[in-house]
Amino acid sequence: MRATSCWVNTETVNLHVLDYGGDKQPLVMIPGITSPAITMDFVAAELLDLVRPVVIDMRGRGLSDSADSYGLKDYVDDLHAVIDSLELESPLVLGHSMGARVAGLAASLDSENLAGTILVDPPMTSGPGRGPYPVTRREFENQLEAARHGLDIDEMAETWPTWPTRELGIRARWLSSCEDAAIAATHAGFEKDDFFDVWPSIPTPTVLMYGGNSPMVTEQSIEEARPLNPAARLVEVPDAGHMVFWDAPKPALAALRSVLTDWDSE
Repeated sequence: MRATSCWVNTETVNLHVLDYGGDKQPLVMIPGITSPAITMDFVAAELLDLVRPVVIDMRGRGLSDSADSYGLKDYVDDLHAVIDSLELESPLVLGHSMGARVAGLAASLDSENLAGTILVDPPMTSGPGRGPYPVTRREFENQLEAARHGLDIDEMAETWPTWPTRELGIRARWLSSCEDAAIAATHAGFEKDDFFDVWPSIPTPTVLMYGGNSPMVTEQSIEEARPLNPAARLVEVPDAGHMVFWDAPKPALAALRSVLTDWDSE
C-alpha cells in the first residue's frame, strides 16, 4: 500500500485514516456500510496521478473506535474533523453507498469549503414512503457472523463471484471489524432518511455515479433525480450493481478518472 496510517481525535472517537500523500488536490473517500478504508485501496491507488486520496475508516469500522451514536450527522461531523485535522484545503469528497449519503449531506450543509462531490450509488430506493432497503438487516448480521467465524476467498466468491481475488481476500479479512451497532444504526438510517430530501440542495459540481444493475439506484430513481438537481452530472456504469467499483473495476475506475480529469481541466 502507498498509504500512511493517520489518526484523528474528534473528542468523541479516534478515527483511523489512510492518507496517500502527494501535492495534488485532496479527495476524501467515504466507504459504505460494511467497507473499512482498506477495501477502497484499489480505487485510491489508481488515482495518485490526479488527486491525493484520503480514505476514512468510519466510526465503528476498521481501526476506528466504536461510538455511542451512528447518525448521518455524526458521520458528517467525522468527515469535517478529518478535513480540519489534516488541513485539507478545498477537498473533493467521494462517497459510496452510505458514504454517498454522508458526502451529499456534508455538501448541502457546507458548500463553501468542499470543492465538489462524487456520490457513488447512494441508496435512493429506500426511505419514508419508498420501501425497505434492498438488503435486510439480518443479511448484514449473517455476513458479520460468518466473517467472525472466518471466511476464505472461495467462500467470499460464492456471494461475489465476479470480484477480483485480491478484493475478496481483503473483504474476508476486514469485514469482521465492523461493529454490530454501527451496521444496525446505519441500516435503520437507510430507511429513516430520504436521499431526495438532500439531493436538490447539493451544490455543483456534483456527480451521481451509479451501477446500471443496482437495486439501490433504479431507472425510476434517476428519472426522479434528474429534474431535482439539473446541474448535476449523472454517470452510469453499465453491468455494475451496487458495489460499483468491485463489480466492474475497469469501467468504474475509467468513469471516475474521467470525472476527475474533466474537473482538473476546468
